[in-house]
Amino acid sequence: MEKLKILVVDDESRMRKLVKDFLVKNNYEVLEAEDGARALDLFFEENDIALVILDVMMPKMDGWQVCREIREYSKVPIIMLTAKGDEKDELLGFELGVDEYISKPFSPKILVARVEAILRRTNQVNADELLEAGGIQIDKAAHSVTVDGQPVELSYKEFELLTYFVENKGIALSREKILNSVWNYDYFGDARTIDTHVKKLRSKMGAKGDLIKTIWGMGYKFEEQP
Repeated sequence: MEKLKILVVDDESRMRKLVKDFLVKNNYEVLEAEDGARALDLFFEENDIALVILDVMMPKMDGWQVCREIREYSKVPIIMLTAKGDEKDELLGFELGVDEYISKPFSPKILVARVEAILRRTNQVNADELLEAGGIQIDKAAHSVTVDGQPVELSYKEFELLTYFVENKGIALSREKILNSVWNYDYFGDARTIDTHVKKLRSKMGAKGDLIKTIWGMGYKFEEQP
């Protein structure tokens, strides 16, 4: 089986080597870029990058700008690395469609685990796996969604969140359970991560956004009838 290709972008060569060594050890092919401009060049030269690991603070072009540029053309999963623990940075990252957000210093093993969790979801689904509920059709293999027959553009995390809701329709889901299932790790943040994604998801779904019910003080529930 061909190795999945990961682009690691960081201006610190020591950090790139650390991340690369762990990923190579886990059978990934790794491309490196030392700044944002080089990262974009590589990303558009290679048409089969499976995931991007992107540092925020870099010369020439910072991680946010690189993320914006990539998101104009691609929904490739993006993991942001930052030395800051600033909540505003984290919320900005999610607004830009970042899939994971990891503060330095971090454990390379944890980073690899999150990479694997994302790639498992984007590459190991049954080709014929379709979900339908309330006029919403989800094609897990094609990573596509239609609402009443009309295609809806969702980010990676929005897609995973909607899929989780539909797979658990009629069940009250706590925020903690959603974080652990959709983000696939114990997330030590607050509920705003989920709430931000749900708000954007509802907006993109139009009237069908009402199918995602808020359960005050607990979380959310997807119901087929509004």
